[in-house]
Amino acid sequence: MKRLFHQKRDENLEEQVYLAQNGDEEAQNHLLKQYQPFIAKSVSEVCKRYIDPTKDDEFSIGLMAFNEAIKSYSREKGSSFLSFAKLVVKRKVIDYIRQEQNSPVVASLDQEYDDEEQMENPQEVRASRDRYERETESWYRRIEIHDFSEKLKTYKLSFEELTNISPKHRDARESAIKVARTIYEDEQLRDFVLEKRKLPMKLLAGKVEVSKKTLERNRKFILAIFIILSEDYVYLQDYIRGVGL
Repeated sequence: MKRLFHQKRDENLEEQVYLAQNGDEEAQNHLLKQYQPFIAKSVSEVCKRYIDPTKDDEFSIGLMAFNEAIKSYSREKGSSFLSFAKLVVKRKVIDYIRQEQNSPVVASLDQEYDDEEQMENPQEVRASRDRYERETESWYRRIEIHDFSEKLKTYKLSFEELTNISPKHRDARESAIKVARTIYEDEQLRDFVLEKRKLPMKLLAGKVEVSKKTLERNRKFILAIFIILSEDYVYLQDYIRGVGL
């Protein structure tokens, strides 16, 4: 019964998002009001403190990001709206904080830098900015990996097992990634995977120069790469570009 309730709730949410995307302002305003606690919690996870929707600028950024997520969400990508929205909200808030940190007047919401001290300690200021950049990138990576892990579960995969199933040789990895890209770029193949959560072996046979045995051996890795291609993962997609594809 509880599972059925959640399923109906999710379906209703998807319907509300669809209506908002098609110009229904009442549905859009309803979503923005109803999910303010969700937005505040997502922003709080980035800022590591309580977020007051009536006072904190970060909440306003999160609210705008949530609205952007409503407009840009695509159910065809296979992720739930709230999972997608949380990713968008966190990224926008991180970008906002980064811009504030790089401001010549204010380096954070709580601390002002003295201009003379910056002039006297340029190396310290540079080191502080470099450290902040690393921390920001670390935030992005953690958000992506968490979201990716949740997507993997829908394919009965786990992030941990990917380290064991990834092809050991570069050529094998490149071949598997090419297969994943072929699936992603072919509407028929892509729809099959999104619906069935498995490789379309028969459909793939005439479209890739890879044996069925090899496809089966690298099945989980191919599916993982397909998920990465289907989502807006900045750092995980760097992995794919890293092997020249």
